[in-house]
Amino acid sequence: MSAPRPYPAPNYRQRLQIALHYLLPQLAVTRAAGWLAERRWGVLTTFIIRAFAARYRINLDEAARSNPADYASFNEFFIRPLKDGARPIDGDGQNLCLPADGRVSECGTIEHGRLLQAKGHSFTAAELLAGDEELAARFSDGLFLTTYLSPRDYHRVHMPCDGTLRRMIYVPGELFSVNPFLAEHVPNLFARNERLICLFDTEFGSMVQILVGATVTASISTVWAGVVNPPRTAAVRQWDYPESGDGAVVLRKGEEMGAFRLGSTVINLFPHGSVRLNERLKAGVETRMGETMAQRLS
Repeated sequence: MSAPRPYPAPNYRQRLQIALHYLLPQLAVTRAAGWLAERRWGVLTTFIIRAFAARYRINLDEAARSNPADYASFNEFFIRPLKDGARPIDGDGQNLCLPADGRVSECGTIEHGRLLQAKGHSFTAAELLAGDEELAARFSDGLFLTTYLSPRDYHRVHMPCDGTLRRMIYVPGELFSVNPFLAEHVPNLFARNERLICLFDTEFGSMVQILVGATVTASISTVWAGVVNPPRTAAVRQWDYPESGDGAVVLRKGEEMGAFRLGSTVINLFPHGSVRLNERLKAGVETRMGETMAQRLS
């Protein structure tokens, strides 16, 4: 785990911002945002999309549909597919590719069962994995990569390598924003927030890909199960999948596996001795889906 980096103490305005996030009726705000994002308001929807794209400098030329008027709702725009070839997939079979556009929040070794969040905050793999100590043990001294998806980013999530889904776990939780500022100031942020844990068997060993919810993330979906939340339940839900045959879910490297309706974070976990992360990946580095994430260790 990387050494904590010094951050200045929050000023008065920042402390107020943190306090407001704790006081915010997160679920009500998220439901309202989801409802609004699904409205089909014609010209008004087109205006909102144009304004959003201008505000966040979104490159519409790479979208499969580059005209904002072609989207019936804001959510339809937000999870827009890209043109074929817009994100070339690393073709080396010894490499894994990045699952999403975004920015590295943190990455490194899972030391003593803990992942670095930011500003010296850390949390345990077991906490992240819904208290499953056996599953967490598989990744002891392994590697992790946390990718933050900002509002401007492409919001579909893809497979880093070929994989067979073995387990999916929905974990209810908070809906804090996961932007870099809150990651620096809210302890255990990713282990507290709502999330969807996907465990895959791969040629590189077990791999976990976690989709973390946040404020205004109205839903998380997968290509095999559709929208997983809502419904939002108070209990952890788990689905197991066969290795082959009826009901098996097998996805190829670079293939879409899920999407956020409004943005959030993806966390990947890898076992010890299986791969090494691309040396260019450090906190703050921009990521593009399909580029090299890690290499197989011989």
